[in-house]
Amino acid sequence: MNLRHGQAVAVMVLVTFLWSTAGVVTRHLEQAQAFEITFWRSFFTLLSLMIILPIWQGWGIWRRMRAEGWLLWASGACWSVMFTAFMLALAMTSVANVLITLAAAPLLTALVSRVFFGQQLARRTWVAIGIAGLGIAWMFARQLEGTAWMGMLVALGAPLGGAINWNLVRRGQEAGRRIDLVPAVLIGAAISSMVTLPLAWPLEASFHDVSLLAGLGLGQLAIPCILAVICARVLAPPEMSLLALLEVLFGIGLAWWGAGEAPSIEVIQGGMLVLGALVINEWLGWREREGHYRIQQLEAEQETLP
Repeated sequence: MNLRHGQAVAVMVLVTFLWSTAGVVTRHLEQAQAFEITFWRSFFTLLSLMIILPIWQGWGIWRRMRAEGWLLWASGACWSVMFTAFMLALAMTSVANVLITLAAAPLLTALVSRVFFGQQLARRTWVAIGIAGLGIAWMFARQLEGTAWMGMLVALGAPLGGAINWNLVRRGQEAGRRIDLVPAVLIGAAISSMVTLPLAWPLEASFHDVSLLAGLGLGQLAIPCILAVICARVLAPPEMSLLALLEVLFGIGLAWWGAGEAPSIEVIQGGMLVLGALVINEWLGWREREGHYRIQQLEAEQETLP
């Protein structure tokens, strides 16, 4: 599937909307508890991808997965942490708390890259990391009296798993190894299912609950992940990062409209710091790259002059 730039932007907006439905759907469950919610969503994601992948990439996908080596499985393990932490956190705290914590993923990725891989970070990125950290700390501090902070602590596992995942993928690409992210998602769903099943047993979810979670497995995770991979072939990483922020806005809006879960003033304040820091950092980075590109163009043109 080849998309033009405008089409890729539109598809990515749809992807973020589909991603954002997890919160409002979980608020309409009847019986399922945290680990069972996580198990069923991961299981139906696994089932969906086992059907979609051979249709999309051919039956040779299973042979290619076996030949990929440890990097694919390490990426899958990171995906399993992301899936599990995200759904457990939704069962423990508000949708807004989880999504804003998740929004710090690009900055946390940059921090992991610096600490563990020695990559130099621009001053603007350090400033953005500091501001986002203040925003999340403010949200934590204002909720220490209750148990919501525990959910936010669990939610941090999702961006941390993502940060390790993206750095593994980047290092693999630099070493000449390309990781197919969709099979990694399948592996992550399989690991998440196996880990959470014993903790979810005995399964007591109603047919209503299982139906909703099946919809999440297919429509909130499997299909959007495939579409996001297709969009990433066309859109630059900063564009992907900025468009992905729409998940936060869509998710909070849907939970507010569809489940009456209004964000607290502390969450709004902390969220503005996190999202503002990320948007400004990505925008400044984009301007910096555009400036370098134009300089290179001018130098190339001057070299061609007689």
